[in-house]
Amino acid sequence: MIQSKELTSTRPYMIRAWHEWCTDNDLTPYIKVSVDESVQVPRECVDDREIILNIGFNATSNLNIGDDYLEFMARFAGVARTIVIPMEKVLAIFAHENGQGIVFVSTIPSQDSVSEDDQSSMPPLNVRPGTLSLVHSSDASGDPDSPSPPTQSKPKGVSVRPTLKRVK
Repeated sequence: MIQSKELTSTRPYMIRAWHEWCTDNDLTPYIKVSVDESVQVPRECVDDREIILNIGFNATSNLNIGDDYLEFMARFAGVARTIVIPMEKVLAIFAHENGQGIVFVSTIPSQDSVSEDDQSSMPPLNVRPGTLSLVHSSDASGDPDSPSPPTQSKPKGVSVRPTLKRVK
């Protein structure tokens, strides 16, 4: 009997890829983070247990997007702070200028089991308008030939409701 190896999370790879894409296109990569005791960020900047951070090279020093943690130094109100974020706490990464990015979820229900009510009950991300796609951080299943739903742009000032996109 062959034992299957547990796959590593795709989240750090996706974050590194989006960071690189933003940088290559002169866009500013931002992340949205769920804050709890495991996250090291300035607590005075946390709003409703979440924080949005600029992780562009102009705003950070010693940026390390590792497999388990995202770490960097940044200034807040002129004071240098060390920021340490466990990968599983990163909720989304997106380009500040146009809102394009991805949202991470811990599970993806099958396409058949997602109803309109389930989709409408998802909390808004409150990031800039643009296109965001839901991405499971370790999805190793799914049909690669199934089409992704079309992405939609939202008018300015409207919360972005992400669309589902399978990524292998």
